[in-house]
Amino acid sequence: MVLTITAGSGDCENVLHSTFSSRYVQTSIPRFRLPEHEIPKEAAYQIISDELMLDGNPRLNLASFVTTWMEPECDKLMMQALNKNYIDMDEYPVTTELQDRCVNIIARLFNAPVGEKDQAIGAGTVGSSEAIMLAGLAFKRKWQNKRKAEGKPYDKPNIVTGANVQVCWEKFARYFEVELKDVKLKKNYYVMDPQEAVEMVDENTICVCAILGSTYNGEFEDVKLLNDLLLKKNKKTGWDTPIHVDAASGGFIAPFLYPHLEWDFRLPLVKSINVSGHKYGLVYAGIGWVIWRGKQDLPEELVFHVNYLGADQPTFTLNFSKGASQIIAQYYQLIRLGFEGYKSVMENCQANAKFLAEEIDKIGRFDILSKDIGVPLVAFSLKNRRQHDEYEIADNLRRFGWIVPAYTMAPNAQDVSLLRVVIREDFSRTLAERLIGDLIKVLQYLDSRPPNVVEAVTQALVEKDPALKSVQEPHLKLEDIEAVAELICQEDPTSQHLRAPEDIKSASVFDQVLNSRKAFKTWKRFALSKTNAIC
Repeated sequence: MVLTITAGSGDCENVLHSTFSSRYVQTSIPRFRLPEHEIPKEAAYQIISDELMLDGNPRLNLASFVTTWMEPECDKLMMQALNKNYIDMDEYPVTTELQDRCVNIIARLFNAPVGEKDQAIGAGTVGSSEAIMLAGLAFKRKWQNKRKAEGKPYDKPNIVTGANVQVCWEKFARYFEVELKDVKLKKNYYVMDPQEAVEMVDENTICVCAILGSTYNGEFEDVKLLNDLLLKKNKKTGWDTPIHVDAASGGFIAPFLYPHLEWDFRLPLVKSINVSGHKYGLVYAGIGWVIWRGKQDLPEELVFHVNYLGADQPTFTLNFSKGASQIIAQYYQLIRLGFEGYKSVMENCQANAKFLAEEIDKIGRFDILSKDIGVPLVAFSLKNRRQHDEYEIADNLRRFGWIVPAYTMAPNAQDVSLLRVVIREDFSRTLAERLIGDLIKVLQYLDSRPPNVVEAVTQALVEKDPALKSVQEPHLKLEDIEAVAELICQEDPTSQHLRAPEDIKSASVFDQVLNSRKAFKTWKRFALSKTNAIC
C-alpha cells in the first residue's frame, strides 16, 4: 500500500493519507484517451501495479524461450543504462566497444575464420527477427548483384526452408518480396529434410535456411548433411547457393553441450548465423545477434554511414534508436559466466529436461516428441485423444499457474497436437517435480469429467448416418443423441466416464450439438477455433 504525507489544513500537523482511501481509486482512468488532469505519482504507480498483478508469472511461463531471471548485479547495470540510446555511438563509446566485443566473442564461439587481431563482422539487434531480416537482405542483395553482373533476371528470388521455421521467416519473405519455398514435414520427422531442401534449390535461391532448434520440438536440423549435399549440387550446376543457420534457440547451447557437432562456420557454405541473446544467451528480452563469416558476405551498400550524432558511424539495422541495457547485460553474462559457466547452466537445463521427459513418460499416456540432442525442452503428445486433448490439459494447468502451450505441428504434420515445456536457467528440479504433480492432478480431474462430448457424439452420428455430411438441416433429436451415447458406452469400455444421457445433457457443449445446423460442422468450428500458442 502506498502512503503519502501531506501538511494538515488547520494546525499544520502531518496527516497520513492512503492511496486506497483517496478519490483516485474511486474513479476509472480513461483507457483510450489522455486524462484531463494529472494524478499523484503514487496513485499512478498503484493503479498500474494493481492491473499488472493479473499478468502471468514470467518464470512459470513454460511456453517461452526468453530469459526471465538474471542476477541482481546485472539488473543494476541495466537500470543504470536505461537512459542510454545505443545508436549514439560517439556519446557512448564504451557501450559501442562492448557491443563489438560481444560480436567478436560470439563469432569466435561459432568458429568464424577470424584472425586473432581481426574484427569479426556482425551486429547487435533487437532480437533474432531483426537479425534474420538483415541476414536475408544481405543474401538477396548479393544474389541480385551477381545476377545483374551476369545479365540475368533478378526479380524472382526465393529462399528454401523447412515448414517448421519461425514466423519471422514468413515476414521476411513477404516484406522483402522473396518467395518462400518450404519443405513440408513428415510423420515422425518434424524438421526439414536436407535432401528435399537441396532438390528445391534453383538458380533463383538466395540461400537455404537451417534451424538449430526447432520452435516446435527443439530438434536440431542436420546442417552438416545439408552443407555436403549442397556442395555437390553447387559443383554440378555452377551455382554458389549458401546456407544461413537460424540458431536463435540453439546457438548458445550447441557450443557447450555438443562441441563436436558441425553446424557453424566450420562448414564452408554457412555464410551467416543469427542467435538470440535473450534466449539461452541468458539476457532479458530485447537482444539478438547476427554474425557473418567475413566482410565479403555483407554487401557494403547495405551499411549506412551517419555523422550527425558527432562522428562517422557505420550502421546496419532496421531500426535506429535502441536501448543500451541489453547489450551491456549480454557482455556481463559473457564475462561473468565464461565458457565453463555457460556449459554448467546448459548442462543443468539438459538434466532437468531429461528428468521431466522421463517422469512424463512414466505416466504412460504421452509420446515424447523432443529429442535427446537439441534445445532443453520437453514436447509431448497424448497417445489417445478420445477422452480429452492437449488443449484441455493446457487450460487446466493454468489453474496451478503453469503456462504450457498446446499447438499443432507445421504442415504436413498438423494432425499432431502437442504440449511443450521449455527448460530455462531458472527452472529447477523442484519446479519440475511440482509440474509433474500438477500434471497428474489435471489428468485425474479430466478423467473424472465427461470426455470430448462434441467430438464423440458428432463423429458417432456421422458414422451412424453418413448422409449427415451433406444434409443442411439435420435437426438432430434428443433421442438420437441418447442412443449414440449408449452405443459409445457399450462399444468402448474406455468411455466409462460417459455416463449415458445424463452427462450428455449436462455437458456445456450439449446445446451446440442439439438441433445444430450440422453437428459435424460444429465440431470443425470448435477445433479450428483453437489457436496456435507457440512462442
